[in-house]
Amino acid sequence: MLSHKAKYALRAMVALARADPDEPVLIATIAENEAIPRKFLELILLDLKRRGMIHSRRGRGGGYTLSRAPEDITFGEIVRTIDGPLALVPCVSKTAYRRCDDCVDERSCDIRRVMARVRDATAELLDSTSLADVMKQGKTAARRAAG
Repeated sequence: MLSHKAKYALRAMVALARADPDEPVLIATIAENEAIPRKFLELILLDLKRRGMIHSRRGRGGGYTLSRAPEDITFGEIVRTIDGPLALVPCVSKTAYRRCDDCVDERSCDIRRVMARVRDATAELLDSTSLADVMKQGKTAARRAAG
């Protein structure tokens, strides 16, 4: 299940993607507009900054901006940054593999086979969905709702 932290990170990143790239967004603005607790958002933005997805500027005119184009930042990258591997069980993780404690034989494990397919499908969807894709989908949905 997606953690609250990852969900908030996605909302914050979409908000930054929608903002003017030349105008840093204040943390208070993101927190208020996206209904994210400010202290929690500070920790999230620090993680995203460490991974090079956002920049911050202090002082007057300061705030946060994306460090790369929205087309170059995927949901998969954001979720992995915050929550870690996408795999539901450790034996199918590509980045944090660990044999399951109760496993008798990985090669014949039916659960492992299904969970590997779940991981692959999840990774495919998240890694092929950029912030730009979500912004386009939002505009299309708004146009449909308007008329």
